[in-house]
Amino acid sequence: MRLFLSSYRFGAHADRLRALVGEPGRVAVIPNACDAWPHYWNAIDSIDMIPLRSLGYRPEVFDLRDFIDRPADLESQLAEFPMVWVRGGNTFVLRAQFARSGADLVLPRLLAADTLVYAGYSAGACLLTPDLHGLETSDDPGEVVTACGIEPLWDGLGLVDRPIVPHLNSPLDPEGSGDRLAEDFRANGVRYWGLTDDDVVLVDGDRVEVLRTP
Repeated sequence: MRLFLSSYRFGAHADRLRALVGEPGRVAVIPNACDAWPHYWNAIDSIDMIPLRSLGYRPEVFDLRDFIDRPADLESQLAEFPMVWVRGGNTFVLRAQFARSGADLVLPRLLAADTLVYAGYSAGACLLTPDLHGLETSDDPGEVVTACGIEPLWDGLGLVDRPIVPHLNSPLDPEGSGDRLAEDFRANGVRYWGLTDDDVVLVDGDRVEVLRTP
């Protein structure tokens, strides 16, 4: 299993993503964390596609809403990509769209078979943790019913063993909700990874690294 989990895009470690993936190729860009925020969907080119192209990747939008109740089709098409790129937004909305499309079962299978790399930032990283409790301080679970038509789910995919708290001391979190959540985890003895916008959690097989910037 190969994972590149960041607070914001590549962090300060784009070189490690390239080393994990190998030669840049096609990328399935999953933007569904923004399904409740149309203005962010409209900004996908500047936020995600152009930065990926600048590193030599060939990004393609891969909308999970096109695969509702079609997990077999989803799996066959995702298997054609060497990497998926799961952008930030509302983690609860993203979790719901993974459930509706079957991506919450398909992607773990593909990752276990090591057919692709999962790269995700912010919500795309938090999705892989054991559960989503605490993230309601920054992401609104109430947006799930409107955007997805189901109730919010509180379990993550469980592909990493602890919570991820992105955007520590970041202008992307002006209210400091991530810093407060990190403090709550510390106070309650919860192991977690706190990430600045430069930091990355990298998983390559049995090896787990937290890449920091001095």
